[in-house]
Parts: sequence; structure tokens; C-alpha cells
Amino acid sequence: MSDAPTKFLLSERDVPTHWVNLLPDLPGEPLPPLNPQTKQPAGPEDLTPIFPMGLIGQEVSPEPLVEIPPEVREAYKLWRPTPLFRARRLERALDTPAHLYYKYEGGSPAGSHKPNTAVPQAFENAREGIRKLVTETGAGQWGSALAFACGLFGLECEVFMVGSSYDQKPYRRSMMQTWGATVHRSPSSETQAGRSQAEHATGSLGIAISEAVEVAAGDERANYALGSVLNHVLLHQTVIGQEAMAQMEMAGEEPDVVVGCVGGGSNFAGIAFPFVRRVLRGEASTRFVAAEPAACPTLTRGAYRYDFGDTVGMTPLMPMYTLGHDFVPPPVHAGGLRYHGDAPMLCGLVKEGLVEARAYRQNETFEAALRFARTEGVIPAPEPAHAIRAVLEEAEAAKQAGEERVILLNLCGHGHFDLAAYDAYLAGQLEDPEFSEADMQAALERLPDDVPAIA
Repeated sequence: MSDAPTKFLLSERDVPTHWVNLLPDLPGEPLPPLNPQTKQPAGPEDLTPIFPMGLIGQEVSPEPLVEIPPEVREAYKLWRPTPLFRARRLERALDTPAHLYYKYEGGSPAGSHKPNTAVPQAFENAREGIRKLVTETGAGQWGSALAFACGLFGLECEVFMVGSSYDQKPYRRSMMQTWGATVHRSPSSETQAGRSQAEHATGSLGIAISEAVEVAAGDERANYALGSVLNHVLLHQTVIGQEAMAQMEMAGEEPDVVVGCVGGGSNFAGIAFPFVRRVLRGEASTRFVAAEPAACPTLTRGAYRYDFGDTVGMTPLMPMYTLGHDFVPPPVHAGGLRYHGDAPMLCGLVKEGLVEARAYRQNETFEAALRFARTEGVIPAPEPAHAIRAVLEEAEAAKQAGEERVILLNLCGHGHFDLAAYDAYLAGQLEDPEFSEADMQAALERLPDDVPAIA
């Protein structure tokens, strides 16, 4: 039996005390979000109808570190710190000299990284007297996390779940309801936004966001909660990367490459942003790879424009790579990656060449997921399967170069509620939906033309 460790564990006293705010380190002046009516830079007053001031302060904070409230750190102890694994069996199967590590976020109550932001969002809303949070969810991981977090702080929770995932993943719905949430299939008849998009039966995150924002804005007891894209969400997730730094130090290694999947950007930012800060400060030369679905390739095929975060156009306009806010992606099983845009901070890093984006088809991602499951044991969610595909490519590149590269993956959730997708793959019935360039171009032509152009 080898004495070489497989997992690297921290104790509860090692839960980070602060979140890492990358905003002050970004190159150049960040482009502001725009008010959807005036098309002028949005200020805190534009966000107060749906967000508490505690989160708005985090959204625009100039501080490089933001303190984590003691109540949030105490709740984090239910699952944090999460383990870091050395994927030795996968290394042997690939016959690669690369050292492969994965940070596993699937041990949280909701089975993913999403509670890292759901808990502080619920806490800040409860602290300001809000009684209910309304949100959307793609694959159900974010909705599950928010339902769990609302239960911790005595809040009601209402979730609009993207139609294709609502049908594909019934037990995610059961999970949310077990924690007390009300769940609607989106597009729904509950809102004007949903009724206006009824022809798009499979739904999209953009449509579900419109529905959730409409409900939150119309109820003074309620606020809206978002599971990705916004600065404060990415901020909360940096507990992942901070723990990973300490665990990589325990392993005596420094990653050459950090890999994560991207839908809106939260889990990628969580693992990568603490390492990105080192690169921006000239302290490291780490590479970063963002993996997305070929059926919804925002970073690799989208236009860098100001666009709405939702389908109907209720949210602020954000500078990001976008496929167009009313583009409806094909119903791939990685429901959490079916979003038309991405986090502005992440998009800026891609534009500056600090993050490399790659797009993968559905079948090749599930092939990678099976290779991982059959060596490491964890059945990954379809979302991080895209990142595993990128890791396999990086491991092969290291083999061809004959180099012992160190590769760090964020395995952001398990696939226990995604076994219908695995059934389809194992039966040879999993499709590779085609991305429609024509649909995207038509959607881009419908973007507002009275906003500043982005160079």
C-alpha cells in the first residue's frame, strides 16, 4: 500500500475568513452595467428593488478582501472545507505524466458548489427583513441550494425551473420541495414574462430569470437571488480557490493549469479567481481553461456586447459575451450551462487573453465523465463533465510534451440526479444538438442599439 496521499483535507478552523474580490485587480476600468430604461450606468438605487444593500455593497466593493460574516462561516461548516483529491487512478489510465487534482464540491447538502453563495445571499436578505427569495434554476442545483439556504434563515423560497430540466430532473424538483420551496415549470402561466414566451416550451435561463425578477419586483416582501454572473456571486465562490491553494501547498505542488466549466461563471470563478490574482500581480504564470457546451458557446462564439441578463429585458444591461438575450439554446442535459451570456468579470478576462475558452459536444463530455467515474468513482454532473473533457486534453498534451504538468479541476457537483442522461449515453441515444449560428445572429440583431459600443 502506497503512503502517497489521495486526498488533502483541511479542518473547520481553515474555512476562509474573507472572500477574494478580484475587481480591484482587473486590468483597465471595468465597464459598468447600464440601467435598462435610461441606458446610463446603473447605481445602487437601480438594484435596491430586488437586492439587499449588503449584497449591493459586495457587488461594487473596491476592497481586495471582503469579510465573511460569522453566521455564514458557521453555516459553511456544514460542508466546508471540501476535499482536494489527487486523481492517481485517472493518471494511470491516461498514461500521462501530468499530476491531476480535483476539488470536489459535491459533498454539500445540495450536491454542488451553489450553497457557497446561496447561504450568504439568504443571510443578507434575512438580516434586512426580507421574507421571501425568488429565483430561477437551470439544472436545479441553484434552486436546490437556495431552498436549503432559505430554510436555514427562515425565508420562503419560490423557484422558476427551466422547462427542459424540470422534465429531465424530477428529483431536483423533489429536493427543492423537501426544503420547503415552491417550484414552477418555466415558462409558466404565473407571470406576464412566462406567458409571453409560451412558444418556447423547453424554456431557458433567460426566460426563467425574467419570471423570477417580475415576481420579486412586484412583492415588497420579496427579493430576487441569482446563482451566477453577478460580482457578489463570484465573490462568494472564492472560498473554493482559497481552500484549493492551501491544499495544493499541502501536496507540495502549484497548478500549471486550472480548469472549470462555464455557464454563467460562478464555479469557474470560485476555483480560478484566487489563482488569477497571482497572475495579475506577476506572482505566477498559471493558465486557465473555461469549458462550455458547443450547443451554447457563449465565450467561444458569442459577441462581446452590452446585453440584458434576462429574455424579456428587465435586468440591467451587462458587458459580456452573449448569444443574444432571447436566444433559446437546445435542451442539452447540462442545464446549468444553457445561458446566453456570462459573468462580466470572466468575459473581461477572456477578452484580455487571460482565460482560454473551449466548447465541447454532449457525447464527448459524457465519454469523459464515464472515464472519470470508472477510475475515480465520482459520477460527475453533466456541467463539470465539460471541464473533465478539457482535463483529458491537457493530460494528453502533457504526455505528448513529456512534461509533468500539474492540472487542477473544479468538480463542482455530482450527477446522481442526472442518471437519465447517463442512461441515454450508455444506450447510444444521446444527441449532439447543433448550435444555430443563424438563430444567434437574429438574436444579436434584436439587441438594443442605443447603448455604447464595446471596443
